Amino acid sequence: MEIVLSGIRPTGNLHLGNYFGAIQNFNKMQYENKCFFFIADYHSLTTHPTPDDLHKNVKHVLVEYLASGLDPEIATIYIQSDLPETAELYLLLNMNAYLGELERVTSFKEKIRKQPDNINAGLLTYPTLMAADIIIHKASKVPVGKDQEQHLEMTRTFAKRFNRLYKVDYFPEPEAYNFGENLIKIPGLDGSGKMGKSEGEANAIFLVDEPAIIRKKIMRAVTDSGPTEMNQQKPVAIENLFTIMKAVSSPDTVSYFNELYNTCNIRYGDMKKQLAEDIITFTSPLREKILELSADNDYLKKVVKLGKEKAHESASKTIKEVREIIGFRPF
Repeated sequence: MEIVLSGIRPTGNLHLGNYFGAIQNFNKMQYENKCFFFIADYHSLTTHPTPDDLHKNVKHVLVEYLASGLDPEIATIYIQSDLPETAELYLLLNMNAYLGELERVTSFKEKIRKQPDNINAGLLTYPTLMAADIIIHKASKVPVGKDQEQHLEMTRTFAKRFNRLYKVDYFPEPEAYNFGENLIKIPGLDGSGKMGKSEGEANAIFLVDEPAIIRKKIMRAVTDSGPTEMNQQKPVAIENLFTIMKAVSSPDTVSYFNELYNTCNIRYGDMKKQLAEDIITFTSPLREKILELSADNDYLKKVVKLGKEKAHESASKTIKEVREIIGFRPF
């Protein structure tokens, strides 16, 4: 049984892309491995959220993780800031992280371009904090997207560097967890890239969206004037709608509209109406569970307390041993 770790920044509600991209796989993974799932509220400070927004977003992610099937009795679900050991390991790793390598990180250079008025130390040392999150539990596998692969490579670099500097074989070198064919990538509604809040609220279907909102978003999804030749290749925007339909609709429904497209008889309005209703059918149980959990603060407190205790048991052992290895010893 491998130790698997995954984190998500609390930047708002989860959407269908999050669910199909990772969470449904987490539900299976938690029974096959020793899993740690954390809410990365330290990381979110790089964008300077207000206190109310930070707390609200942490609660959103926690509730939606639970509503989507993560079991706090089986997996360890915790809030990053509840684990001071992470901050200490972050500090210790920074002592052997070098300016040049941090400045070369692709995501850091991208942030400099996008937000030149907020180039803070947290952005620069983001990979070090991510490394601390991972190796504090000595995780061997980390589910990461393409945009995080360089950070994971740096985590391996920091782990190897620690082992080399202190002449120990202590930290494992974590690898990417590959979901393989089980990973479904849900595109956005704008006819181009992935589904995500950063691309705009209207681009994503959130798990908490009410039926009227879902219908409105789907009906506004980008399409074209329709096929002009039999069996012609679908443009990206149309292929995106079919990809979403494959995730939430029955195979018969997908085949029906695919046949209409291939014979130049498709009416996008009809397809969108069907897709919206299928999404509503899929998300309604999740939305109801989210609303139920959001109102149960006593249960959420118990989940957070349990996750903190389980994460602390793992992290405190690591920090104790790391301090001894470095040379912090009592007189």
